[in-house]
Amino acid sequence: MIAKLLLQNTIVVIAMGALLFGAAGSLDWPAAWVMLIVSAILGPACGLWLAKTDPALLAERMRPTFQANQPTADKIFMLIFFLALLLWLVAIGLDRRANASDVPLLLQALGLAMYLASIAFIMWVFRENSFAAPVVKVQAARHQRVISSGPYAFVRHPMYSGVMLYFLGIPLLLGSWWGVAIAPVFAVLFAIRARIEERALVEGLPDYADYAARVRYRLVPGLW
Repeated sequence: MIAKLLLQNTIVVIAMGALLFGAAGSLDWPAAWVMLIVSAILGPACGLWLAKTDPALLAERMRPTFQANQPTADKIFMLIFFLALLLWLVAIGLDRRANASDVPLLLQALGLAMYLASIAFIMWVFRENSFAAPVVKVQAARHQRVISSGPYAFVRHPMYSGVMLYFLGIPLLLGSWWGVAIAPVFAVLFAIRARIEERALVEGLPDYADYAARVRYRLVPGLW
């Protein structure tokens, strides 16, 4: 499983680099190298931590993005999400090629901090929720139950909240206002996905409706 983890992470990092540098038309992009190096380190490090603390969750996270028991709506979502992700990375690269953005170094440093904070927050989610699968489904074989501790005490979908820090932090780090401008698209997508997920959880977990009534907000406390 560790070998598969390392292979998957390597493929992801190389693919991101190819999209960014290909669109930028140059390898002379220090911030992109910083992002890729950090990603190459954090991916395996987080995976190894999961392998030690929750190997069942790691195995679940490494399963295919499209699965037989996954709702059709979620399969459609994943296709749209991956397309949006590809276009986002290409837009950031094109922004670099055109020298269209002038992001101060301090804001780039803030972007790196947001990226690291997003990873830390997501790992907190993983520690609290062993059922945080990458696809929408009820994991009956693993006796899935409602999680209401940690970040789940404040919002019903903290994973998406943490990932939004990533989609705001990465373009800041890379010095791209185009990437920042596109980031709200992912917030909309996650809002749609949250509704897809909640339909499945209400149907599959008897206590989820009560939990949803107690925790009012989906992504941002006090807002939505």
